[in-house]
Amino acid sequence: HVQLVESGGGSVQAGVSLRLSCAASGYTYSSYCMGWFRQAPGKEREGVAAIDSDGSTSYADSVKGRFTISQDNAKTISYLQMDTLKPEDGAMYYCAASSDRYAVCPLLISRYKFWGQGTQVTVS
Repeated sequence: HVQLVESGGGSVQAGVSLRLSCAASGYTYSSYCMGWFRQAPGKEREGVAAIDSDGSTSYADSVKGRFTISQDNAKTISYLQMDTLKPEDGAMYYCAASSDRYAVCPLLISRYKFWGQGTQVTVS
């Protein structure tokens, strides 16, 4: 039973940093993608960043240079470091996992099978 639990969200002012964490359990795939997605009120869920089992990363254009995705050595926790936050970054952030292997982890919702419950980020 795969479980993803996000944490680290909060209400912050524009320009500051925040780090989100996603703890994965029951996930034993040797090849995978771990992704972060977000959904603002009234908008569709969108991909933010992803990392594969080898550490290769992919980012949405809107966050390149500001957000960094990483994982711990045990590969059980994924992090999303968010710097220079903007009001438009405010959303519910979701962690997701895929057991499929890709040359580059996609930022497509349909490619991820397992999802967390989300953590809220508000930027004012």
